[in-house]
Amino acid sequence: MSRIGRLPIPVPAGVTVTVADDNTVSVKGPKGELSQKVNKDIKVEQVGAEIHVTRPSDSKPHRSMHGLYRSLINNMVVGVTKGFEKVLLIEGVGYRANAEGGKLNLALGYSHPVIVDAPEHITFETPAPTRIVVKGIDKQAVGAIAADIRDLRKPEPYHGKGIRYENEVIRRKEGKAGKK
Repeated sequence: MSRIGRLPIPVPAGVTVTVADDNTVSVKGPKGELSQKVNKDIKVEQVGAEIHVTRPSDSKPHRSMHGLYRSLINNMVVGVTKGFEKVLLIEGVGYRANAEGGKLNLALGYSHPVIVDAPEHITFETPAPTRIVVKGIDKQAVGAIAADIRDLRKPEPYHGKGIRYENEVIRRKEGKAGKK
């Protein structure tokens, strides 16, 4: 049995989980509402204040989907209660960010400012000009938009300039050796 899939998902107070006839799981909480279509072979049921995900057999496709859908449903429950966030750091002379409205305005050394629009359920914060916080209820969307922002100016290994995740370590390289 899947070690992840067999774990029950606790449903906190204030969160409602509904499973439709077409196996669509909807989770509604204080921060918003998310839904996920689950494969017809995987069974999702609510028992008291817990959600149980079960599979019909031990075949490879069923085993792989078991843990996947359990994790997706758990991420939805966590998202509508606590939310998710990714922190990005900007390094480089003149590199800065500014969140205004639903947009993120970035100065990254190009001849023009780079503007990133916030998708639905995603917000940007800039507590400092070199720090970007991406927040939202959908874990996948938060990670995807943070990766898109990082791709605008990837960190380079010689000077360390660029956009990186807060806990990311950039391996620095030595420059050219001078003449002796």
